[in-house]
Amino acid sequence: MAKPIMDLIVKQDIEQLIHDHTIMIFMKGSKLEPMCGFSNSVIRIFNTFQIPYYTFNVLENTNIRQGIKIYSDWPTIPQVYIKGEFIGGADIIIGLYQSKKLQEVIEGQLHS
Repeated sequence: MAKPIMDLIVKQDIEQLIHDHTIMIFMKGSKLEPMCGFSNSVIRIFNTFQIPYYTFNVLENTNIRQGIKIYSDWPTIPQVYIKGEFIGGADIIIGLYQSKKLQEVIEGQLHS
């Protein structure tokens, strides 16, 4: 089965968002109003670190919503990027947080 092709403009928009923000979370809803349980879990975790992060509501842009899945080759939302590196979705973020490794990832990326 052929991999879906992403529009070049959508790819550039995604890359710009990831490049412009040290911590970028593509999610359903916003920081203040997550629209799904997985997005809510990720936001609650990042709020514990008391560090700045940026979110993009994929429900407001179908092209980004579909494009980010192609870009990362990851089928679900939310998706977390730190300093341009794809870290994972909700399950991975929750696992990293529970094992105390997410803080190491954040500190390692932010101080590199």
